[in-house]
Amino acid sequence: MFHLSCKTIILLSALLTVPNAASAQPAANTNPPTNNPPATTALAASDKSFLNDAAQAGMAEIEGAMLAQHKAATSEVKHFAAQMITEHTKVNDELKALAVTKDVELPTEPSLLQKGELKALSLLEDKFDENYVDRLGVAAHESTIALFQDTAVMSQDKDIKHLPKEHCLRCRRI
Repeated sequence: MFHLSCKTIILLSALLTVPNAASAQPAANTNPPTNNPPATTALAASDKSFLNDAAQAGMAEIEGAMLAQHKAATSEVKHFAAQMITEHTKVNDELKALAVTKDVELPTEPSLLQKGELKALSLLEDKFDENYVDRLGVAAHESTIALFQDTAVMSQDKDIKHLPKEHCLRCRRI
């Protein structure tokens, strides 16, 4: 997880408040203003990356949880998997809606690495519950939470910055 020191935060704040010398100069463009609305600000690459990574992580967790619904031996693991499906379906729906407003096309399936992990998990017969909980239930889930928490701090987009807070609060209940 990435943490900023107080010194770094103060430095970044100072840099953001110092006016750009170029912006103080009069505009060279003498064209009359038009009635066209201003173009949407392009989304930062890190924010696009977050949307993609979060969508893939959510899909992988849902697919893993659906697998657990069928293969798990204990009711506790099946209950946990049901919660994962419910919460990550909500988050994925929110991500999709947000991506539309930001003109970002999200992936439609987990990453190749995540697919490999899911395939390996699906091949397990004994000790499925233990492996599901360790690999997807805990490790992948914690990784997704860290992704959302980092984005809540680092995102340059106010809408994206807000989304992770909601997800992390829901995930802590699971």
